[in-house]
Amino acid sequence: MLIDRFGRSIEYLRLSVTDRCDLRCSYCLPKGFKHFEVPEHWLSFDEIERVAAAFVRLGTRRIRLTGGEPLLRKDLPALAARLSALPGLEDLSLSTNGTQLQRHAEALYAAGVRRLNLSLDSLRRDCVEQITGSDNLPRVMEGLMAAKAAGFAPIKINMVAMRGVNEQDIDAMVAFCIEHGLVLRLIEAMPMGDTGRATQYLDLQPVLRRLCAQHGLVASAQTLGGGPARYWSRRDGKFSLGVITPISQHFCATCNRVRLSVDGTLYMCLGQEEKMELRPLLRAGIDDAGLEAAIREAIELKPERHEFREQPQKLVRFMSMTGG
Repeated sequence: MLIDRFGRSIEYLRLSVTDRCDLRCSYCLPKGFKHFEVPEHWLSFDEIERVAAAFVRLGTRRIRLTGGEPLLRKDLPALAARLSALPGLEDLSLSTNGTQLQRHAEALYAAGVRRLNLSLDSLRRDCVEQITGSDNLPRVMEGLMAAKAAGFAPIKINMVAMRGVNEQDIDAMVAFCIEHGLVLRLIEAMPMGDTGRATQYLDLQPVLRRLCAQHGLVASAQTLGGGPARYWSRRDGKFSLGVITPISQHFCATCNRVRLSVDGTLYMCLGQEEKMELRPLLRAGIDDAGLEAAIREAIELKPERHEFREQPQKLVRFMSMTGG
């Protein structure tokens, strides 16, 4: 098992297959951003599989495919099939903005992906266009329904809640998720890059208290995956709400994950700079034992916690550079 200096078991790898995205969400990428990683630096599918296999041998049980928008990476279902076949991997999931999902849902399910997180910050078409930079809500809805038809479960809706932007849409999103059997996850905006710091932060603690009172939600022991969300559910089991609160109530003491970017950089914390570059090692011909040793060395760098509240200006890289 991978155990860091603070006794946390690292059993979850978030694996970015691209830093490209077809949207420009206001809290993630600035309009006109073009400083993407050159394709020559992307890890190949063979290299990705080698790193993933090493993590699984070291005790990782969950892998999430992320981006950017991961479905922009050509032949992604083929990579998913290779990863889902790794002995010992228990859970392969995907985060997506949904714009490409209608075309790929069936192939992804057939490849072994079983759970989806879909980013959707409003059900109002004009609000979605304001946040993402394009009029894409109908296409996202088509993708969501295709994913339901393909059999994905659970499907989680990730909603970044922003003061004065979409906070008034939370109740409508709750009703929509109840109607369609979806899990809603409300997320506090993080100060990553200039775009993240410019986002209107909304403290989710009062929102959570209100929703619990309105819908009879009680704290739930279920995890619904290996991520940082804390969950509340209706007693009849027909709705679950997750909250991810990196600012108002951070979850660093139980952090179980690291992130691999598209260029092979292993980031130890979303909100810190500790990292290890695996691409040079892979392309220099490192063997499996050496790769495992490098991963163990990297885990020793994992910091105790982020400093989003104490030092919001610290992190200059955008979310898409790290991997979601």
